[in-house]
Amino acid sequence: MKILKFNEGQRLFFTSDTHFGHAHIIKFCDRPFKDVQQMDEVLINNWNSVVGEDDIVFHLGDFCLGGAMEWNRILDRLNGRIYLVLGNHDHRNLRQSLVQRFEEVHQQMLITVGKQKIYLNHFPFLCYDGSYNGAWQLFGHVHTSQNTRGIDAPRLYMVIPTQYDVGVDNNDFTPVSYAKVKEIIMRKVEETDMEEYTGIDEA
Repeated sequence: MKILKFNEGQRLFFTSDTHFGHAHIIKFCDRPFKDVQQMDEVLINNWNSVVGEDDIVFHLGDFCLGGAMEWNRILDRLNGRIYLVLGNHDHRNLRQSLVQRFEEVHQQMLITVGKQKIYLNHFPFLCYDGSYNGAWQLFGHVHTSQNTRGIDAPRLYMVIPTQYDVGVDNNDFTPVSYAKVKEIIMRKVEETDMEEYTGIDEA
């Protein structure tokens, strides 16, 4: 797997499961929108409120429902240089002609930000390399939040503190910055007895 290297001074953002153009997702995930047009507008405005034209965004899958016209309509309005990790819906909807609209498109990615190793996947992994040695895994797919628990929520008790759901349902329908992700994960690690997860007595 190719490793992409970034530094902490770069403006990096993460998001997932926007489901642009997907009316059914509003009811399925109890999203607070009256229709798909309102949802798309809020997601686009929230995105552009934090992401600048030259910022980097890692989208971890389920970007948009529909054909090339719908994808292009959305991409034309979004700021940033977007890397796409394919989600289960993207396999059905991403056309080859659209791949060039993204910086890169992958099934999964491994990046480093400074010395921090980060796995980017659409799905949360039960195990991944370095999981007990500080490596992070960012994911989407599960559509969970403090107010709405997705269908996969009962299984997420196995997620460890160095994993985080960057999906829009879990982040106020807005891309989350690297600095914010770092703050969240570091707080979770500090609040957690890692021996519970690793079986290793850190003392």
